[in-house]
Amino acid sequence: MSNSASVATELKYCHLHVNGKKQTSRGKLHTQYNPATGEPAAEIPYCTSEEVDAAIAAAQAAFPGWSQTPVLQRARILFHFRDLVEKHSAELVSLITEENGKTTEEAKGSFMRGLECIEFACGAPTLMMGEGLDTISKGVDTATTRRPVGVCVGITPFNFPFMVPLWMFPVAIACGNTFVLKPSEKVPRSSVRLAELLYEAGLPAGVLNVVHGAKDVVDQLLTDSRVKAVSFVGSSSVAKYIYETASKNGKRVQALGGAKNHSVVMPDSDMKSTVESIMASSFGCAGERCVATSVVVAVGAVADPLIAELKKFADGMTVCAGDRPEAHMGPVISTEAKDRILSYIDIGEKEGAKLARDGRRQKSTEGYFLGPTIFDHVKPSMRIAKEEIFGPVLSVIRAKDLKEAIEIVNASEHGNASSIYTKSGATAREFTNAAQTGMVGVNIGVPAPVAIFPFSGWKGSFYGDLHALGKDGVRFFTENKVVTSRWVD
Repeated sequence: MSNSASVATELKYCHLHVNGKKQTSRGKLHTQYNPATGEPAAEIPYCTSEEVDAAIAAAQAAFPGWSQTPVLQRARILFHFRDLVEKHSAELVSLITEENGKTTEEAKGSFMRGLECIEFACGAPTLMMGEGLDTISKGVDTATTRRPVGVCVGITPFNFPFMVPLWMFPVAIACGNTFVLKPSEKVPRSSVRLAELLYEAGLPAGVLNVVHGAKDVVDQLLTDSRVKAVSFVGSSSVAKYIYETASKNGKRVQALGGAKNHSVVMPDSDMKSTVESIMASSFGCAGERCVATSVVVAVGAVADPLIAELKKFADGMTVCAGDRPEAHMGPVISTEAKDRILSYIDIGEKEGAKLARDGRRQKSTEGYFLGPTIFDHVKPSMRIAKEEIFGPVLSVIRAKDLKEAIEIVNASEHGNASSIYTKSGATAREFTNAAQTGMVGVNIGVPAPVAIFPFSGWKGSFYGDLHALGKDGVRFFTENKVVTSRWVD
């Protein structure tokens, strides 16, 4: 993306949101491009350090009043927010597609998942309840309460501009914290629109703030002493950096990293439903999601017919702009992403993998399009089998039995998700017990749980202790206070 001080005036401008008000940044402007056309779409400011400081200060000033606001009242504001988000669903779905390139159906799916997160946060009055025990000793009672931690920060990726921010700030705010959100500089307008709707729902000034920028803005958020907790979703290398930097500065951190998710296909699997599931997982959202199947482990004799059916399915997919009704897959996010993915296809060929389907043949004069690419005869030691490509590239490894398949899955440095396709309960049980991933699917290609459960990556896919969403999310954004009382007559 190029800097742009001379972009046409008709381009949309992305405001920051500080202390309850939309503001125009004094920072440098960068151009946001529509990934389906390659054309400039908006001007994105990179905030100055003074603007970031003002956002943190606004959150800190709002914390005492908001943390003392009854949790039922906080929940009512979120209920109103949820209704406003649903009322504006068509607008938001269109914005997701314009910013990220998702197909309309994919945007609708991520919209519904985001809505679930708000609905989960609305349950804060129950989720924040503590525990107690009378007469722990003679005349002594003990009880725990959950208290908000203070100013929290969220740093979110480009691949889900609407959903992932909603993993963070609704739960944090419902628990009584205040929040500074730094969305991906590639797709920040969805986050700003969410902030506008939340303030329309009645949120007090300063409780949610939105700033824009890159590493310098992130570093300022990670090192500011007023920030108490940091939530991040992105690549593993950045997740590790976020975790180390923020924790060194005394903050609690949940940093969700990258993935290399495996799907094991057994000979007894139902071929039709298995192929449909794998293709949706591997090439949905152009492969740009951390729960995408990027490696298929074909066990035994299933390999040849599976490859043939995967290729046949891919040949029938329409790759075009996401807002077109015939679209099965949209573009990748940027020309830089496309070039990186193309380089991995070259690497796979040089490593000796066999191209069963070459997505480079996808012809397009505009936008950042690649067709579905499938490699066969991939070895576990190859880079395309180990490294996160984050695009529409699927590698197929052949294994002789379930034992070898599990060994291949568990050898990965990542541990986000894995799946198995089988009709055997015993086989499924063996796999779900043995797979060293935080999320496991049985005949499901995208085993990402709904918001009432945690998004539970392991190994190099997560840095921290408490995961996003579910009860883990509530625990992350609160801390226990234990009160022990004795009253003397």
